[in-house]
Amino acid sequence: MKQIPMTVRGAEQLREELDFLKNVRRPQIIDAIAEAREHGDLKENAEYHAAREQQGFCEGRIQEIEGKLGNAQIIDVTKMTNNGKVIFGATVELVNVDTDEEVTYRIVGDDEANIKEGLISVNSPIARGLVGKEVDDSVSITTPGGKVEFDIVGVEYI
Repeated sequence: MKQIPMTVRGAEQLREELDFLKNVRRPQIIDAIAEAREHGDLKENAEYHAAREQQGFCEGRIQEIEGKLGNAQIIDVTKMTNNGKVIFGATVELVNVDTDEEVTYRIVGDDEANIKEGLISVNSPIARGLVGKEVDDSVSITTPGGKVEFDIVGVEYI
């Protein structure tokens, strides 16, 4: 299976979610199933069916996280020498050439991406357009809203 790039923080978040699902959520669901069974006839027992459905989602997510962590390639950019190049995990400061608007993005794995927090997936059009470039480069990126021209004004490995 293909390795999944992940930042140190992204791996920590997945481990925390896995721990929560295994040690908190799974026992809650087991208790809910046991309680629902005590109510008798399982065919018409909505609580039982809801709890079983939650159990399926929980177990599926546990397997998904374990698979991702098992194939994770954890990249810690803070241990790399900053040569000014945009790489996975880097924080990139950009200026929109047309509007002079400044934006800062951190290139992260798919699971960590959250545009509101400035975290963009390594597979997003913007990240793909930035990776390999360096400070003072201009890049033209095709976004859903059309082509956007950016100047790279800073690259940090934090």
